[in-house]
Amino acid sequence: MNVLTTHLPEVLIVEPKLFGDQRGFFLESYQFERYAQNGITRPFVQDNLSRSRFGVLRGLHLQNPVTQGKLVTVLRGRVLDVAVDVRVGSPNFGRHVAVELSEDNRRQLWVPRGFAHGFAVLSETADFFYKCDELYSPKDEISVRWNDPAIGIDWGVAEPSLSPKDADAPLLADVKGLPRYGEV
Repeated sequence: MNVLTTHLPEVLIVEPKLFGDQRGFFLESYQFERYAQNGITRPFVQDNLSRSRFGVLRGLHLQNPVTQGKLVTVLRGRVLDVAVDVRVGSPNFGRHVAVELSEDNRRQLWVPRGFAHGFAVLSETADFFYKCDELYSPKDEISVRWNDPAIGIDWGVAEPSLSPKDADAPLLADVKGLPRYGEV
């Protein structure tokens, strides 16, 4: 596999090695030792799959104090995937990484603990799969406004379809209970 660093050093792009021929392809989507060698060391305890249609935007979400890291990929379709550093005191607070994930590029994005996460569907539909290193904890869930001008994400979708929770999420500057840099 190939691991690419981003301008946010904790956020990684993983390109699994693809073996293809006339029959189709094979790729190893996760193997603990190889991922641990690249800094993704916590074991995964929950897998999730969502299907969404074009224009759906999910996010920005995180958990605290029960934080959660995610290894995300797209099984079908194409999305713009985003990780935002929301760790109070971080030198990169409010900065984001945006990466296109698709069934064609087979890339994965490592979204570490302390980062808000979201994605927008750019294809007709998308099947979005992610591994979590902590269980989902509804009482610890935090949302950040998807279109916060202080973050400045270009989602590639003019009028996204949002859940009521995401539409009403506060701006980053108004969010309470964010994780602290160096503690997650």
